[in-house]
Amino acid sequence: MAAKSSVDLKTDPRGIIGVREFDAPRDLVYAAFTDPKHLAQWWGPNGFSTTTLSFDMRPGGVWRFVMHGPDGRDYQNRITYEEVVPPQRIVYRHGGGDDVEPVQFRQTITFADLGGRTRITWHGEFPSAAERDRVIKEHGADTGLMQTLSRLADYVAAGEAQRLDALGARQTAAQEISSARREKA
Repeated sequence: MAAKSSVDLKTDPRGIIGVREFDAPRDLVYAAFTDPKHLAQWWGPNGFSTTTLSFDMRPGGVWRFVMHGPDGRDYQNRITYEEVVPPQRIVYRHGGGDDVEPVQFRQTITFADLGGRTRITWHGEFPSAAERDRVIKEHGADTGLMQTLSRLADYVAAGEAQRLDALGARQTAAQEISSARREKA
């Protein structure tokens, strides 16, 4: 059973550090970050949905998206990728520009392979401790990160089940073909 999410606000006074372990291989957890159709299923706190406007996951590439809040408000977002090292690490800058939410930070997400399980460490670094505290107070960023990690865990668990179902269906089909060949022989 995977551990619950934890958020550390003490180690780095300018940071929000979230950690969660997943009962799924690293490649599968990492894949949930690489396609807007996956991200739309889990990105954001409880009650939010995400619409991607553009997505280019490579160093210098940009992900433009809107997070739709449960209160009906739309939050414009821009992520600019700095580093993408499959399936180990993603580094990006959030914010920049008058057309997005006034929240800027640098995020480093690492994916540790635990032998069939995965630990994600999600480290957001803000320009100052005061800015981090403002984002926590005004946007609930610490709670939102915990909820996002939980939503990701639920999505990955469903994906693992689907992957296993697909693998089982392929194995069943292979067995049926093998049986049919034996019957012909």
